[in-house]
Amino acid sequence: MSEIVFIGMDLGTSRTSITTSTGVRTTVWSYVGYPKDHVAKKKMGGRDIIYGEEALQNRLALNMFRPLAGSSIKRKGTKDTAETKKAIKDLLDYVVSLAKAPKDATIYAIIGAPAEASVEGKATILEAAAESIDSVIVTSEPFCVAYGLGFLDDTLVVDIGAGTTDLCRLHGTMPQPEDQRTHEIAGDAIDTLFASLIKEKYPEAQFSINMVRQFKEKYSSVSTKMDEAVVEMPVAGKPTKFNVTELVYKAAYSIVPPTVAALQDLIATYDPEFQAKMRNHILLGGGGCQIKGLGLAIEKALEEYGGGKVVTVEEPQYAGSNGALKVALDMPEHFWKEFKSQRPGAG
Repeated sequence: MSEIVFIGMDLGTSRTSITTSTGVRTTVWSYVGYPKDHVAKKKMGGRDIIYGEEALQNRLALNMFRPLAGSSIKRKGTKDTAETKKAIKDLLDYVVSLAKAPKDATIYAIIGAPAEASVEGKATILEAAAESIDSVIVTSEPFCVAYGLGFLDDTLVVDIGAGTTDLCRLHGTMPQPEDQRTHEIAGDAIDTLFASLIKEKYPEAQFSINMVRQFKEKYSSVSTKMDEAVVEMPVAGKPTKFNVTELVYKAAYSIVPPTVAALQDLIATYDPEFQAKMRNHILLGGGGCQIKGLGLAIEKALEEYGGGKVVTVEEPQYAGSNGALKVALDMPEHFWKEFKSQRPGAG
């Protein structure tokens, strides 16, 4: 019988992380690039596909895809193009290869997706994974976070990614559709708002959205005592310093109102006897939870609804993939057989 390798995967718009039963734990930027011409291919060492941060750094020579952004996986009603589907497949194939599973191994994977991922989005994941994974189950990303940390009873999980903010209500059983909410004010939306605010206040400044993302990751805060944020952007080619403290605060805070509204909705539609317990057991995860002061800002905003207590996960980069692996290891064998794919050559 071939070896079974279990993979837990956090499939993210900006970054994709995996944790495996073979001890591999790694993160890849969710970018896929294809050389534009023969010169670009020569520059990339003859490779046809470039992944992750390397693709981002060489984007001027590549046809670049950030395939999960705007895909059916992240946005309901979206029809994925053939190019997007190929890029998602190539990204998944690459991420699975990082597990370094033996050639004849049987690969089982749990992939975390947005809490309210559409049927089309889940189908896209399953189709993309069919050639690299023997059996794959797509489940709620915030559920994976909670499962990995053992927060399975009367807990509200908020998972803030780049494309979506996903919320899930846990009460001792597998979450149902009515236990989950998703909104699209997340990392990318913050970047877009931050960029527009910079352009409005400093129209002479030159910048790219990638620069804005780097500024946000370094300085983002919703604390009233945040450090001053001074960044450097060129003006007519000359490096110039700009104070963006107020702008980064305003952009980062934009995530608070829709998140609090979704939390209150999940609380208000829960059994009234247990609402207080759930309100005081909110778990904040995902890359966006690293915004300084976010937990306290959400608690402050919840005061008008009766208050709340927020705890931030200690390891947001791997909380989702760690939890997904734990789900995979605990999954009964017959579940995997029900979700068999068509991967060729597997043992």
